[in-house]
Amino acid sequence: MKTIIQIVLWVGCIALGYLIYNSITGPIKFKEVKQERYSQVIAKLKDIRNSQDAYKTVNGKYANDFNSLIRFIDTGKYVITQQRDSSFMEFDKAYGIDLLKEVKIIDTLGFVSVKDSLFKKDSRYKTLMDVPTAPNGEKFEMKAAFVDKSGYRAPVFEAKVDKNVILYDQPKDLLARENAALSVEEVNGPSIRVGSLDEVSTSGNWPPIYDKKNDQ
Repeated sequence: MKTIIQIVLWVGCIALGYLIYNSITGPIKFKEVKQERYSQVIAKLKDIRNSQDAYKTVNGKYANDFNSLIRFIDTGKYVITQQRDSSFMEFDKAYGIDLLKEVKIIDTLGFVSVKDSLFKKDSRYKTLMDVPTAPNGEKFEMKAAFVDKSGYRAPVFEAKVDKNVILYDQPKDLLARENAALSVEEVNGPSIRVGSLDEVSTSGNWPPIYDKKNDQ
């Protein structure tokens, strides 16, 4: 009986030690996994934003789906222009004399491929819709629309993915805490997103630390 009690106590001590160890190392490991996966997702969201900016420059609005956006990257071209000042004399009827008129002339110099400008020889744009590390091939949600701002109909877009998709295999308690995060040093809310369907903005909801990570 004494031996059995000692074994039970040892098992209890080991279990308690494991729980204490896990309570300390668990959040540390969670943070490492989170930051690594968030960095990959944010890099993809930046590619989406750059591609959407190019689409808007050429078409005056944002793409509403990834098929249209990828097709545009494959075939779209920027117009290269040059602006120069010029002047000429024009007869002014009001004054009855020739007056100097100054104008700005825009010359078209050529065209450049959107694909070469944004991605060069990298073909990663073909998988813009795929969420990195997603377990079941989940895709980013993306929508485009227009909002009325002081009488101006402004184009907007938003692309996002839920944190639950990115951190699918992490402890539920830590994931719940992450979804409720509210700090200038964290990605606030239950999703990582870029752009907005309510405001004229192409900003992301991640803190500056992820911009520094992706620039390295």
